[in-house]
Amino acid sequence: LTTPMDATDPSHLFDHIPEPYVEQPNFQRINFTAGDDEHDPEAAEVCDGILKCLALRDKWIQSNAIVIPDEDSDNTMPLTPGRTKFRHRDDLPYDIFSTKPLSQDEFYDDWFEVKRIINSGPVKTFAFKRLQLLESRFNLHVLLNGDRELVSQKAVPHRDFYNIRKVDTHIHHSACMNQKHLLRYESIVDLRRWMGCSLYDRFIKSKLKSNPGEIVIFRDGRFMTLSEVFRSLNLTAYDLSVDTLDMHASNTFHRFDRFNLKYNPAGQSRLREIFLKTDNLIAGRYLADITKEVMSDLQQSKYQLVEWRLSIYGRKHSEWDKLARWFYVNRLASPHVRWMIQIPRLFFLYKKSGDIDNFEHMIQNIFLPLFEVTKDPSSNPQLHTFLQAVIGFDCVDDESKTDPIRAERGKPLPRPADWTYESNPPYDYWCYYLYANLATLNAFRRAKGFSTFTFRPHAGEAGDTDHLAATFLCANAINHGITLRKSVALQYLYYLAQIGIAMSPLSNNKLFLDFQRNPFPQYFARGLNVSLSTDDPVMLHYTKDPLLEEYSVAAQVWKLSGTDICEIARNSVLQSGFEHPFKQHFLGKKYYVPGAAGNDIRMSNVPNIRLDYRHETLTSELACLQHHHG
Repeated sequence: LTTPMDATDPSHLFDHIPEPYVEQPNFQRINFTAGDDEHDPEAAEVCDGILKCLALRDKWIQSNAIVIPDEDSDNTMPLTPGRTKFRHRDDLPYDIFSTKPLSQDEFYDDWFEVKRIINSGPVKTFAFKRLQLLESRFNLHVLLNGDRELVSQKAVPHRDFYNIRKVDTHIHHSACMNQKHLLRYESIVDLRRWMGCSLYDRFIKSKLKSNPGEIVIFRDGRFMTLSEVFRSLNLTAYDLSVDTLDMHASNTFHRFDRFNLKYNPAGQSRLREIFLKTDNLIAGRYLADITKEVMSDLQQSKYQLVEWRLSIYGRKHSEWDKLARWFYVNRLASPHVRWMIQIPRLFFLYKKSGDIDNFEHMIQNIFLPLFEVTKDPSSNPQLHTFLQAVIGFDCVDDESKTDPIRAERGKPLPRPADWTYESNPPYDYWCYYLYANLATLNAFRRAKGFSTFTFRPHAGEAGDTDHLAATFLCANAINHGITLRKSVALQYLYYLAQIGIAMSPLSNNKLFLDFQRNPFPQYFARGLNVSLSTDDPVMLHYTKDPLLEEYSVAAQVWKLSGTDICEIARNSVLQSGFEHPFKQHFLGKKYYVPGAAGNDIRMSNVPNIRLDYRHETLTSELACLQHHHG
């Protein structure tokens, strides 16, 4: 008999563990001494304000914080025969409805306070200086220790950038393939018939040739077969090409409306409904087929993982049931894939169409099915199973749109039941109510022993920096964050709180910000917790590996080193919602410990020198704030 190996322990992979990462090597550090303005009264006031902002974030995020299991604690006591006395234990208190999130009024009080602090002139000046210092300090670190970092990486066998885990933390499922993938489809033929051979054909073409008579859509008052749909569009299988699909983003700069239209193959919404929707006449079977194909590619790559977004609109109560059935019937679970739920901010459309009466109606459609299935999983086993693969919630739409109704100090916004306007609530209103319902739902699920969800909305892609102030309070992480460059105080706060930012420079390049002006390299040098993601490969990328394409373009243009890209990949795993045992398997058993103490270079390929530098720099910044505060 052989003893099973611990999947989180990489020691069995190596005959000999090289010295450079058994003991932490020394590296050259940059030390700063205080100047004459050490006790500047203005600096003390500024640091008080910054620390207050951090305390406000802790207050709001604690109910949705990710809990790491305590593996070192062992509460079992050995029993001594004849000497052990037992006593009755009272039942644990269990009143889930006593868990109430902080109120809307309290949220807006804290939000206005954060905005007051970050808009203060002295705070802006202080934050700007500290960020400049952090950037210069990193450049000095690389100059002094870059060679040492490279030597540490070379000493590690079987690890390089290509075989460390990378998570695409921001990618929309309906755009997860590239255009060639959408045209091409690998049909795995029954092994019993073809002895393991594979038939390669074109996805859309193969469906058109193999199932021309299948009824796929109801349009213009009648049911239409697949061949009839293409005939109505004056298209044949021979006509289809990447150019015909016309899904690559072009002429979309500051035109989010045009960008959304690119989701339609060949500019036709009916093709999108047939091939890229989960809820259609064929129950999303075609989308499930291509999803399995992309999953197969991920399995072959082994080291790439994704967090795909699926939409819940809040228009109908039945949306969750249909989505869960699509997932369950098509068996779309994979160790390489976790799912996130994105909530489009489209209240105004559903209100105008009469689908919902008020904002509370929409919130109930989104969350009530989740409370019901958490209370009684047997009431909807498919949804209960699906939720085990869901790791978080996102909130999406065009941030460049101005909010017609905005919060003002002393003028509270209506409660959801009273929001009956035919206009969208402001961004911060959406953030609060999604956060508040998730906080209550997570408390309920945690008490029942079920998985919980993080809140990771789109924020800072465009529009007002007030959006980032709202997510600073209540989001676990965000997507985009490029408008942080406009607010040095908020940028400094995001650094101090180490809030995860999944950035997509190629996506930004097509929509809101030229690649050369993207702040990613600046954020990274300053120590913000950034990762790279693809957003919409079908519209933005040209290769079969869109995530590697994103990394390679960034590395070439911004001259990122091997240590840099491995650190970014490690950040992506830490930001992701993959469960604790998976992160241990990907990064090492103590991945959650800051600095080199939590690093296993055999798994991450990130030198201890780099992580010690990051940890020491962050702790010195916090110590600086505490020093002036004291």
